[in-house]
Amino acid sequence: MKGVIADCLGKLVSNKFGKEKWQDSLELAGLPPYTSFLATQDIPDESIMKVIESVCKVLDINLQQAADVFGDYWMNDYAPHIYGVYYRQSKSAKQFLLNMDDVHRMTTENIPNAHPPRFTYEWEDDDTLIMNHESKRGLIVFLIGLIKGVGKYYKENLEVKQMGDNRVQVVFS
Repeated sequence: MKGVIADCLGKLVSNKFGKEKWQDSLELAGLPPYTSFLATQDIPDESIMKVIESVCKVLDINLQQAADVFGDYWMNDYAPHIYGVYYRQSKSAKQFLLNMDDVHRMTTENIPNAHPPRFTYEWEDDDTLIMNHESKRGLIVFLIGLIKGVGKYYKENLEVKQMGDNRVQVVFS
């Protein structure tokens, strides 16, 4: 996994819950408390998962709560500063989500060892989108949190429901 995810997680925990909580999480994951991550750095998936599990323990939250907080922070605080061009290209949550596969492809095509999730889309009706999440990491809960963050960013009420291990239903209202 790319370091940008771990960097965002560290900033989220430090800014919202305190730097000590982040350091405690790193130590619990078996890392030095002052570990920092570079955006393009390759980090083994297992290491990131261990840090996420440690954050959940330190903050006394479950994985879905962590994913929701991460999704909100990524979409509304962290990513707009790095990926602003992609935000400006979309005028709605629907447009933003439908661009996600292209964004992942474009932002990682020149980064060695990048394996971002990929998406395919199906429409159930004009307001109901099924997003198929293609990733070996099994982090569908984070996709749900990110979609909720997209809704908040665009000030739209989205209903998000997991439809299996790799499918999410999004209802735009």
